[in-house]
Amino acid sequence: MKVMIVTDAWTPQVNGVVRTLQITARELHKMGHSVELLTPLDFLTFPCPSYPDIRLSLFPGRQVERRLSDFDPDALHIATEGPLGAAARRIALARGLPFTTAYHTRFPEYIRARIGLPLTWTYAFLRWFHGPSQAVMAPTEVVKRDLEANGIRNVVTWSRGVDLDIFKPQRNDRLKSAPPIFLYVGRVAVEKNIEAFLGIDLPGSKWVVGVGPALKAIQAKFPDANYLGVLEQRELAQVYAAADVFVFPSKTDTFGLVLLEAMACGLPVAAYPVTGPLDVIGDSRTAGVMHEDLRIACLEALKLRREDAAAHARKFSWRTATEQFLAHLHPRGPGAKVPLSLTDARKA
Repeated sequence: MKVMIVTDAWTPQVNGVVRTLQITARELHKMGHSVELLTPLDFLTFPCPSYPDIRLSLFPGRQVERRLSDFDPDALHIATEGPLGAAARRIALARGLPFTTAYHTRFPEYIRARIGLPLTWTYAFLRWFHGPSQAVMAPTEVVKRDLEANGIRNVVTWSRGVDLDIFKPQRNDRLKSAPPIFLYVGRVAVEKNIEAFLGIDLPGSKWVVGVGPALKAIQAKFPDANYLGVLEQRELAQVYAAADVFVFPSKTDTFGLVLLEAMACGLPVAAYPVTGPLDVIGDSRTAGVMHEDLRIACLEALKLRREDAAAHARKFSWRTATEQFLAHLHPRGPGAKVPLSLTDARKA
């Protein structure tokens, strides 16, 4: 099957959305499918206001239309609600092409945290954007129920996995600081609630891996913490292996792929009992500790065995997640062709 995936989130961004799409495309190729990725790398872009690391495509409509016609996909998946996603949605609706969408990020909560926009406004936008989708793919059952409660229909679950060839237990002393070592990995942004981690009194030392718009302010406020920039995956696995507890302070993530990566390396997790940790850690009492008091969660996680955390992560497979993705796609009917242009579509 020929699958086109349209995404506004792509390299050089380093986040769970980009990694999920990269690995899904890789798995689809392994399964014998043809994949075309439509990303900002192919377009003229400008930096997103307040988040310059994110590049937004400028007037992408014509090029999206041409790429869609040239590839002539059997199934179209729109991964994000940005300019590329909006262009693909508009063209698909004009041509009568079925498509699926995904909800990777708690967009309303992030926007409220950044600029104070009411949740009702952004959920109204999401209902409009995802309304025509044949299936809206959400990463967990909790997120699925949240979307349904806010009036979004046709929501299905598309889980996540972890690359066990890279993220695995290993001996490493890369983080040379006082033990115990508490580690955060992810974007350094207001919605990640990093101050909740760096502001609590813990023994040993703290490390932050990642970049983002709040990095300079965080470094200035918490100069005693240790900071690393973006790491490639094998380096990141070494860092996980060198830490004692992985701290996940976010209350707005939909899944938290880094949770799986950390546990796969044998690193127990400390987190709040919210969406993401609830779905990844689940009922396990040996892979991580969830508590409303993050300090308590961190100290209790120190008592967990690394081998138990790694065993829990092995339950998550990218192959299974990709099979879910495939099952949710809505291919065109046999013999259906993509019109060459919107003008052709209107004449049909």
